[in-house]
Amino acid sequence: MSFPGSPRRLRLTPVAAAAAAVASASGGWIATDTLERDNDFCNACHLEPDVPLHIDIRRDFDLRLPVDLAGLHNRAARQAGGERDFRCIDCHGGTGPLGRPRVKALAATDAFWYVVGRFEEPDGMLWPLWDEDCGKCHPAFDEGEAEAWRTPRFHQLPVHNVALGVGCVECHRTHDRGGAANAYFLRVRWVRTQCARCHSEFQEDTG
Repeated sequence: MSFPGSPRRLRLTPVAAAAAAVASASGGWIATDTLERDNDFCNACHLEPDVPLHIDIRRDFDLRLPVDLAGLHNRAARQAGGERDFRCIDCHGGTGPLGRPRVKALAATDAFWYVVGRFEEPDGMLWPLWDEDCGKCHPAFDEGEAEAWRTPRFHQLPVHNVALGVGCVECHRTHDRGGAANAYFLRVRWVRTQCARCHSEFQEDTG
């Protein structure tokens, strides 16, 4: 028999607390996995009455005629005749043993500040997408071979392929409006800024 103050009871309490914490964390993980599959959940919070979070991004995403790269992904999914539309979480869910917990940690932090009334809508991503997030659907940049009579596309050049040294989202800005619609909504000026890392001819003349 053990009494409330006995050493045995005290030894079991931390174990029980740890088990409860694991169960709670696991339950929260599974619950949020289910909720975040719905785009409406992703922008359900509001900082002002009746004004959903990321309302402009969501409006652009749902347009039938894409105005940014995210919307282009959504249209491609619809045209492919799949069972569902493209979802926010398909890009923003995190990939692998490090990426997924990273997203969960950020979401938990945002939720905490929202509940205590101190959340501010960001004007950019605190933790940008990793190349692995894009690689889930785009395992290679450009596997096609250039015809001898045609100028090769950018990623058909080996030096511009896997070992490029520039993150996907550093050129392909997902929610950036105003890029060239016939070139995956790339902004020429922004891309040239990345090119300038290796090519001096793209560097601005500061002299």
